Amino acid sequence: MSRKCLFFMGIMLLALPLFFSCKEVAVNNKEAEDNEIQLKATDTAQITNAKKEELPVPKLKSLEGLADTLFVRLADYSDDFVYDLRYATENNFLKAKVYDCAECYTRVKTAQALLLANKELMGKGYKIKFFDCYRPNDVQYKMWAIVPNPQYVANPVKGSIHNKGGAVDITLVTLEGEELDMGTDFDFFGKKAYHDNLDLPKSILNNRLLLKETMEKYGFWSIRTEWWHYNLGTASNDKVANFKWDCD
Repeated sequence: MSRKCLFFMGIMLLALPLFFSCKEVAVNNKEAEDNEIQLKATDTAQITNAKKEELPVPKLKSLEGLADTLFVRLADYSDDFVYDLRYATENNFLKAKVYDCAECYTRVKTAQALLLANKELMGKGYKIKFFDCYRPNDVQYKMWAIVPNPQYVANPVKGSIHNKGGAVDITLVTLEGEELDMGTDFDFFGKKAYHDNLDLPKSILNNRLLLKETMEKYGFWSIRTEWWHYNLGTASNDKVANFKWDCD
């Protein structure tokens, strides 16, 4: 072997430790970077979780001590109801939106009766779902202007129990939110929606009966032509109101 070859082999042997040393440093640096990224991610997750835990859970209000005729937002007193407030949409027989926003208000005494009825229904696996609640008299005038027919809309001069905060339009859903079959949609105007129409499948009649019997147990009465409509008996003598809620 020539001296030249021996010389280059010597240089290579001297360089090998330096090469592996550099490689080891690079690997260690990569591991350190990965560990730092993982620590930052963990810290971020912990901070996020801590912030979530710090967020105050909204507390439900109590009706205790409130005047019977005071208007209250039902969702502030229970989170066990379901809402599909049709007159805040165009999905109604008017084909027009007449509420500025979807809220369900009633007077205190109506809310108390609804809470009791819903508690019993939940024990049987169901919940109340609302289509309409208190209706300001101004809205009644809007509805009358669109459909001036007392068969479908109460004359706003006299007003309805909806305008008094004592009427609700409702149906039932399962605890999972599946709507029970009542035979027709809300605001179906025809004999198929009548309580005394017994020419319907047994399951539909049972669903209507469950709703009717439960509501009547807590002071509501129905009207013959609308399976969804219930009036609180003690609200009949209340004044027509035009209270309006704020929309966020």
